[in-house]
Amino acid sequence: MAGERQARVADRIRVVLAERLEKGLRDPRLGFVTITDVRVTGDLQRASVFYTVMGDEAHRADTAAALKSATGMLRSEVGKHLNTRLTPSLEFILDGIPENADHISALLREARERDESVAGLAASAAYAGEADPYVKPRDLDDDDLDEDDDPDEGDLDEDGEAARI
Repeated sequence: MAGERQARVADRIRVVLAERLEKGLRDPRLGFVTITDVRVTGDLQRASVFYTVMGDEAHRADTAAALKSATGMLRSEVGKHLNTRLTPSLEFILDGIPENADHISALLREARERDESVAGLAASAAYAGEADPYVKPRDLDDDDLDEDDDPDEGDLDEDGEAARI
């Protein structure tokens, strides 16, 4: 039950902040911000707001400073639209998903290139020995056996002892 309420409050905070940021703040440092997730504590006192910013590291730092300075105004905006007794404090956290996704896609690209090079080597590869290296039992023909020899008995040498193979 409490988890449902947390989810509803978090979703409502995300919508309110996204709408407010879409209208724009009067801060020129604010870049193109996307709210990716909001997590609210069980007692609804704190909200962690995850966001991404398009641009380089300088844009990210400027946007973080702009959001930090506008936290009070954004919290009061959330308080107006939330029907709760207390308004949660907001903490803005830069989301690392885009960087992780870029890193994972680079790793996958490298693995695909290695697979292609291995496939190229395998296409031109030949067996080092015979194509089928396993020894198969030979079939004994009737010509190979003497009439008096039993295939189950071993051959005897001159001394009458069994020949060793």
